[in-house]
Amino acid sequence: MVPSPTGSIHSLSAEPTQAQPLPSTSTSNSPTTLASLGNIPPIPSTSGLHHVNEKGSTQGKHVPLDDTQDEPDEEPEAHDAQDQDEEEDLSDGSSDQVEQSRPQSPSGLVDLGEPETPPPDPGEAAEGRGTDEEGDSDEEDSDDDDDDEEEEEPTLKYSRLGGGTTEILVKDSASALAVSTQYIALGTHNGAIFILDFQGNIVKRFRPHAAMINDLSIDGASEFVASASMDGKVAIQSLTNASEAYIFDLRRPMRCVALEPNFGKRSTRQFVSGGMAGNLILHEKGWLGHKEVTLHSGEGPIWATEWRGTLIAWANDAGVRIYDTSSSQRITYISRAEDSPRADLFKCTLHWQNDNTLLIAWADYIKVAVVKEREGKRGQLGVGLHQTELYVEVTAVFQVDCMISGIAPHGDSYLILAYMTEDLYDNEATENRDEQRRKAGSRPELRIISKDGEELSSDAISLRNYDRFQCRDYSLCPAPTDDSFYVISPQDIVVAKPRDEADHIAWLIEQRMYEDALIALEHSGLSGSGAASNFDVTEVGKKYLEFLVDDGQYAKAAETCPKILGINAKLWEDWVFLFADKGEIKTIIPFVPTHDPQLSRLVYEMILAHFLRHDHDALLRTIKAWPHDIYDVAAVILAIEGQIERKPNSTVLMESVAELYILNRQPGKALPYFLKLRRPGVFTLIREHNLFTDVQDQALLLIEFDQDIQLQRSRESSAATGGKEKKLAKPLARHGTAIDLLVDHTHSIPIPRVVSQLQSHRQYLFLYLDALFDKDPHLAFDYSDLQVDLYAEYDANKLMDFLRASNYYSLERAYKICDARDLVPEMVFLLGRMGDNKRALNLIIERLGDVQRAIEFAKEQNDNDLWEDLLKYSETKPRFIRGLLENVGAEIDPIRLIRRIKNGLEIPGLKMALIKILQDFNLQISLMEGCKTILYSDCRMLALQLHDGQTNGVLWTGETTDKTTGEVIFPQLSGQPTPPTLPFGVHYLCHHTYSSTSLYPNLELPPSITQRDNLLAASLLAQEDGGVGLFQGGGARSKAMNAKMRFVADLRSREANRGRRADEGGCPDCGKAVRV
Repeated sequence: MVPSPTGSIHSLSAEPTQAQPLPSTSTSNSPTTLASLGNIPPIPSTSGLHHVNEKGSTQGKHVPLDDTQDEPDEEPEAHDAQDQDEEEDLSDGSSDQVEQSRPQSPSGLVDLGEPETPPPDPGEAAEGRGTDEEGDSDEEDSDDDDDDEEEEEPTLKYSRLGGGTTEILVKDSASALAVSTQYIALGTHNGAIFILDFQGNIVKRFRPHAAMINDLSIDGASEFVASASMDGKVAIQSLTNASEAYIFDLRRPMRCVALEPNFGKRSTRQFVSGGMAGNLILHEKGWLGHKEVTLHSGEGPIWATEWRGTLIAWANDAGVRIYDTSSSQRITYISRAEDSPRADLFKCTLHWQNDNTLLIAWADYIKVAVVKEREGKRGQLGVGLHQTELYVEVTAVFQVDCMISGIAPHGDSYLILAYMTEDLYDNEATENRDEQRRKAGSRPELRIISKDGEELSSDAISLRNYDRFQCRDYSLCPAPTDDSFYVISPQDIVVAKPRDEADHIAWLIEQRMYEDALIALEHSGLSGSGAASNFDVTEVGKKYLEFLVDDGQYAKAAETCPKILGINAKLWEDWVFLFADKGEIKTIIPFVPTHDPQLSRLVYEMILAHFLRHDHDALLRTIKAWPHDIYDVAAVILAIEGQIERKPNSTVLMESVAELYILNRQPGKALPYFLKLRRPGVFTLIREHNLFTDVQDQALLLIEFDQDIQLQRSRESSAATGGKEKKLAKPLARHGTAIDLLVDHTHSIPIPRVVSQLQSHRQYLFLYLDALFDKDPHLAFDYSDLQVDLYAEYDANKLMDFLRASNYYSLERAYKICDARDLVPEMVFLLGRMGDNKRALNLIIERLGDVQRAIEFAKEQNDNDLWEDLLKYSETKPRFIRGLLENVGAEIDPIRLIRRIKNGLEIPGLKMALIKILQDFNLQISLMEGCKTILYSDCRMLALQLHDGQTNGVLWTGETTDKTTGEVIFPQLSGQPTPPTLPFGVHYLCHHTYSSTSLYPNLELPPSITQRDNLLAASLLAQEDGGVGLFQGGGARSKAMNAKMRFVADLRSREANRGRRADEGGCPDCGKAVRV
């Protein structure tokens, strides 16, 4: 849909075109490299003179959208390419000598000024807002309109691109420009390409062509630059690898070229080119060389082409078409307007605003085409997936009152390079010599047009020798990395940038718009440094304040003072006194600083005196908010107390003087005022300043004060919730702030002193003693009998806790109090403590009827007679019998209870109670058996560990010595001779060792190992002689082993006998068990 000037909506007639099969492809020879060209002399170009007729139009006019139509079924007849070539030879631009460039600045950007030659005509507008519109109105009307209109701030600022461009344009003329994220590529009339940085400094240069370069294209990675020239060649040069270059000779003047966005990353090296031959050719690198695919032909020269993503847009004499490389289909055809001038005189500009929005500017028309998707049809068998088809919708068409040399997006608007002309252009020849004569060119303009077709701003650009050039000699190239725009003419390159904050602030100051200037300075952070160092914020602010005060806007002036005056104390004092002189001191008081900067004491005391006379509430707020060291506190106290003498009931003044006493470190003088005011802060005051001795005789007043505050809060809360106010029988809080303060500081406020003050107020006395009991039950032991009475009166629920915790009260007196108030549980407890258990049990049974409590009471007393009374009483009460059965334990035998049940007595729930008893007994038996099993297992395991520890072998070495004698027990283990008798050692569990001879001197030892070995050898010889076997009953070895075993058994027996005697047994040294 397209918006119309009146707000109506026009429907579009554009429909997606049907896909057409591509023509057959052809493979060309390998491209010529740049290195093979050598030095080609420059070919001078001549200015083209075209005779055009005058044409007029309406600015911002919307036209019916009838220029978008379906792709024609048949290609239109081709135009005469020869005529186009002849016209092209006349349009190469001017070779006139240009003026010398001005000196460049260090940054490479030259301030844009008026050209030196030729001087501007008197009627032409200087650089700034708009151009002169002659004939629209007389001079007087124009002056009146200028007076009525408010001057608008320029949108852009301009500067010339300096660096190496100055030298380039002195010797040559610019014909094409392309900007990437890293470089600027400049093509000239002599066929040279210069790679520049963004300051205009030359990075690289090469000359791939012998004639004017019409178009340049840089890939997305800034690695390759392609050029199309009038010499019929397309050249592609790598910017990172000088050896990689391609030359394609297409033998007809080339008007445009576009590299595939990912040209440097793909091996196919795709690009499209077009020119005077009328063919748009897609070039692609393959195995056998580059192949060419003609995407379109037969509609006249290809004037422009742009490649974005998978979409290629191009323009020819018929209009604009778009091709989708992913589907290899042309998706739309957008025709030119019927009254359009010749395509060669006013070039078409194509610019992809994003991946699916194409901006088309041609002659005086602007079109916005959006590529959209829709689902296609299913496959032939109905099982294929839905395929998306692309179609184009022209969303806006504008006709402007100028010719367009270039277009680019500018935020939400469009930026166009406009060329004003009064000629009417047509395709008919004329014999009028005046019409054939070339007219001087007008100054180009940069206009910003909204998406609704409204012109937002217009700046006339003073380019060098602009009167020599026509619309087709200018170009507009946006920078992809920022909001810069390059305006190119054959003799000049101007950079247009959005005005920054410094430019905006300077313009606001110039227009005396101080408030806006200050706001801009605050938000930009430029004040006092960098680009905005020339702005004196204080001076601007002072002028603004003077303006506001003169205008009577005191509130706004006071609000602005902190931003303007900052930390300048002198300025603050001057402006405060100024406000005081004008009777508006109250306006500036909220903004007066108390630190950074701190003003003189006179200023603050003057403000407090003003409040003391006119606004006591503000005086109190100010005293609380301000630091006390910025004014004389004692002087202010004297002034306020003087006012209190005249107004003794002024609560605000009393609170103010109390606050000042606190600030002046005199809390004792502030306490009477707090008590009069009944402020909750009195307790904080007492705690913070340790004023307990000052209030030890005012306990009753403090408690009443605290209770009144709580009651007031309760009423306010009730009123806020819509509840009805009721007289409270008890205080709102259990103790209250005052009582907590008295209890926490009993060392400063003695308990007897407080009790004596509260004797006439039993409720407050109860709260005080209860708080003491909660803190420590022994603090108020002197008043235990009084506490029993108070608990019974005010909090019977807590009486039982007190009776259990305290031992200082009289049992008889406490029982009488509980009996008077019929407090049965407490009476039961007291009877139990007095030893009258039967009476207590009778109270439980008769008055409470609580079986569980009776059982618990009997358990606590642990008296068999009491259990007997309970069982006897329960014989005729089924509920008690069931309760006893359900809660039977170790204290009572269930059989004893069951036998007391009389025959015929109906007991509800008896069956379940008996089942529960049996289940409990079964559970007890199971637990006992389990415990038995665990105990048996543990005993067996420990016995085995003991047996293993006592029977394990002991390592004897040649260094083992006797504990008593210190002699080696087994000398043969250390290489000494073997003794005649068997060495034998005794090892105790305490790890002490003794030799057998040391323990038992008269014990007969068995033969030694050597003797046993000799007996063994003799036994072997005897066996050969027919004697008995080695280990048979008569063998020597068997006899020796038997002797040892008998000796060991005898030794163990002796040791056991020693252990049975009280004075002997075990180790001689420590008495532990033996281990032989």
